[in-house]
Amino acid sequence: TVTTFGRSFVREARAVLDRAQGLAQLANSADPVSGELTLGCFTDLAPYYVPDLLRRFAIVKPAIHVSFRDAGFDALCSQLENGIIDLALTYDLGLNSRIERLTLQTLAPHALLPADHPLAKQKSVSLKQLAAHPLILTDQALSWQHVLELFHWAGAQVDVATRASSFELQRGLVANGFGVAVAYTRPVGDRGYDGKNLAIRPIRDKVPDHRILLAWSKDAPLSPATQAFAGFVKARFAE
Repeated sequence: TVTTFGRSFVREARAVLDRAQGLAQLANSADPVSGELTLGCFTDLAPYYVPDLLRRFAIVKPAIHVSFRDAGFDALCSQLENGIIDLALTYDLGLNSRIERLTLQTLAPHALLPADHPLAKQKSVSLKQLAAHPLILTDQALSWQHVLELFHWAGAQVDVATRASSFELQRGLVANGFGVAVAYTRPVGDRGYDGKNLAIRPIRDKVPDHRILLAWSKDAPLSPATQAFAGFVKARFAE
């Protein structure tokens, strides 16, 4: 395990190398920006965004190598502070005051229902209506707490049926009739892995939106390569 001194040393060494690379490029302004960076992404968002971002970025900036890792909210914050990752693509949960945030998108929560569920006949549902049915949560720290806070805010008592280890398992359990769920992430196609259909309905309560962020440590200056990738991600989300 890298010590505190080791993390500081690596952070400063990378900054020195980035500056040296910048000086070398001054000799030939036609040289493209090059370098390496590591992107961290919240586990539920990773399959939805990361593959497309990496593929498109490699086309426009082939001299920059981007590696990535997915993790939970608490791990991402720690990895940013320790210099393990340069950027994090995540929701606005689990980040402290030493983390810089750039809002990329805001999302409203929606209900996940079995396709033949009685509430699926409605155009929208309330949290109190959902609370009358078994609730399936993910076991991601902070994520399940946030969902329970939404029901508490609405004055609804919930019966938690189970906690799923992943977003896709949660969707599969809902599709097979084990309960209902609340989520912000919305993959293309309302089906579980086994092909069973889901009904997705907006929640009519006035609840807070969730923000998708690009985050980085205030203590670590962004290299030219990292700045280029951050700008690319911002532009992609704007589209």
